[in-house]
Amino acid sequence: MSLNFADLSELPEPEDAQRAFKATDSPCVAVCSTLFDDICRGCGRTAMEVANWVFMTEEEKRAVWIRIKAQGYPRRNN
Repeated sequence: MSLNFADLSELPEPEDAQRAFKATDSPCVAVCSTLFDDICRGCGRTAMEVANWVFMTEEEKRAVWIRIKAQGYPRRNN
């Protein structure tokens, strides 16, 4: 019986992985509309912000949070 193991050489460094998989900071409320709208009706982010959220710095995320909160987002009932 032969075992096949995944190639782990391409995994990010631990500190990068922690930043990439930190989900609690996302304003997502699972009401996505970025396929049809420039701004998501649920969280208030642009499609580019949604797509790049895990790669954004804390400062960039903070700026997005400030903007969307000022605009009344995130919203669950649209």
